[in-house]
Amino acid sequence: MYLKKTPARNGRTHLSIAEGYYDPIKKQSRTKTIQKLGYLDELAKEYPNPIEYFSASIAQMNEKRKQDKITTTIIIEENDRIEKNNRKNFGYCALSAIYHELEIHRFFANRQESLNVEYNLNSIMRLLVFARIIEPSSKKKAFENKERFFERSDFNISDMYRALSKLAVYKEALQLWMHERISANMGRDTSLVYYDVTNYYFEIDEQDNLRRKGVCKEHRPNPIVQMGLLMDNDGLPVAYQLFPGNTNDCTTLLPIIKRIRQKYGTGKVIVVSDKGLNTAKNAYYLANKRGGYVFSQSVRKGTAALKKYVLDPKDYEESTDEFSGFKKKSRQFTRHIEFKDDNGQEVKATLSEKQVVIYNPKYAAKAKKDRMAAILKAQAIINNPQNFNKQNTHGAAKYIRQINFDKNTGEIVKAKSILTFNEDLLAEEEKYDGYYVIVTNHHLKSDQWVIDSYHELWRIEETFKVTKSDIEARSVYVSRQDRIEAHFLICFVALLIIRLLQKKLDNQFSTTKIIHCLSETLCFPVKNNIYLFDYYDDVSKSLGSLLNIDFNQKFRTLADIKNIFARMKNFSVTQ
Repeated sequence: MYLKKTPARNGRTHLSIAEGYYDPIKKQSRTKTIQKLGYLDELAKEYPNPIEYFSASIAQMNEKRKQDKITTTIIIEENDRIEKNNRKNFGYCALSAIYHELEIHRFFANRQESLNVEYNLNSIMRLLVFARIIEPSSKKKAFENKERFFERSDFNISDMYRALSKLAVYKEALQLWMHERISANMGRDTSLVYYDVTNYYFEIDEQDNLRRKGVCKEHRPNPIVQMGLLMDNDGLPVAYQLFPGNTNDCTTLLPIIKRIRQKYGTGKVIVVSDKGLNTAKNAYYLANKRGGYVFSQSVRKGTAALKKYVLDPKDYEESTDEFSGFKKKSRQFTRHIEFKDDNGQEVKATLSEKQVVIYNPKYAAKAKKDRMAAILKAQAIINNPQNFNKQNTHGAAKYIRQINFDKNTGEIVKAKSILTFNEDLLAEEEKYDGYYVIVTNHHLKSDQWVIDSYHELWRIEETFKVTKSDIEARSVYVSRQDRIEAHFLICFVALLIIRLLQKKLDNQFSTTKIIHCLSETLCFPVKNNIYLFDYYDDVSKSLGSLLNIDFNQKFRTLADIKNIFARMKNFSVTQ
């Protein structure tokens, strides 16, 4: 509220108490008269200095409103109508706090002048990151819904698409910037890092330099893009890199590891990954760069000596806890390796390793269950080969002796002998059900350390699920390579922010539950810049404690909301 002084035609000045507010319908500032005080010359007969007196009184009223949350009367009129798209999201204030704690806004401010563009790159990045978490959709849809956020967005949709090309240029620099902020302000544990590869398919026919046909995790024939992701010991993303879809998984590890070693200052790093990354070249590099590895190793594809050791009952230790049937054993082992380095030179070396062999009865049961579908299909193929071809026999053909396919049609060619089920192959596979091997160059570590380190790999697999389900990294909705790069940068930033928020909430809630809360924490204007809130849950309560915000408050003024967002830009949620 403020003292309004209105000049009259007769030369007199009229005083009144007024209040400014923003009209969301007309999208402009307006004024409402709270109380008419009278003409200045008449008030001067009663008060020595009316302007000073009433200004002080209004200041006290404003202070009382702040302290006592003075009641505001809302008049409901019969002709009030619902306005389209006037609901706004308030929950993203939690995301804004972390976005600014990572100083992403400063990263772009430092580079804005050199861009020579009229739009604000940080405003576009901020919108796309928050929208990716709150309401993942296309870039066009995010632009159309920008009014649901309280910050102003002074750019058009063409600016936004042009900005994607700029964002792609900074993909590695921004990853490093965020890593440095986390390391300095929150601490970063990279004593163990977890690495895995996934891919994203594109519903296109033609391939290009990035989108290539390869081994798709979802068994689709479309062109794909490979993504390698590195995660720290606390489950926080460290870095990512995109590769063409036809890139072999095992060749993606060293480029990203070399990058973080050169620029991130991570020091000694032990990489934990699955058997697909367990190559001689990867193991040799990691073992000889003051770090190391913890890899799984295939038993069925292992050497005869490894298979013999695994099946030998000697030296196994049975579990004594509730995990009945679990057993393990380990040994020191020297592995002789040969590979070609980056220059094509032949390298021969030995690695001192520890092999930990584990038998898990639950894994054995799962292997049998997973195999059953392929066995049933194999039997169906043997009985009715005319109903199948090379495309629909995936996973089952290996169990059938003498099965051949026509090179042109893919149909099953009638063999000279009757198709029969390969019982010997099945028996050989069943021998190794439930067994798996973990290898590490840290051969002095305990068996339990090796097992515990490897078993944390599930967290990066779960992180990929978050990117594909909660953040919806696919579909991409852009086609140029630089804009595809920008899309995945936005997804990475969104992933890191939501993971940081989850960590700051002591991992009490899943990312799905946190995002649901943030998405549902909406408000809409009732009257005179008063907003109504209608959602509260246990996540809201924990967020309130973290950010010092009462999410259970039903009404807020626009000024209160803006003050909260202003505070989030400087509020440290470091734990």
